[in-house]
Amino acid sequence: MKNMTENEIGKIIVDAAYHVHKKLGPGLLESVYETVLAYELEKRRLRIKRQVPVAIVYDNLKFDEGFRGDIIVEDKVIIELKSVEKVNPVHNKQLLTYLRLTDKKLGLLITKLVQKRANVLKILYLSLQN
Repeated sequence: MKNMTENEIGKIIVDAAYHVHKKLGPGLLESVYETVLAYELEKRRLRIKRQVPVAIVYDNLKFDEGFRGDIIVEDKVIIELKSVEKVNPVHNKQLLTYLRLTDKKLGLLITKLVQKRANVLKILYLSLQN
């Protein structure tokens, strides 16, 4: 796609996530939502990478014991997916860590909340300013 801003990409991601949420419903594994969301983003002509290693660089050394980002879109936006009963502060911290380690400016924590009588999709934008 043309050179889009992080916010333009974010809007497309939110639309795709909502589409997946409505179609699949609750109770599936995170990997299922990741696979289908990646497909939806590719249908919208976005370049994606899945399960991207995020290394730790410290003192000019690279440690591969880092993390894996669920989906990186257009090399600008990180998506972290969760299929949980409730969002914990550690989920936000995880995404903020990914943003800082990759020098990306925008991350979306997309949480499929599995609750007794509700099918809830929660999307949190996390942005790092320069």
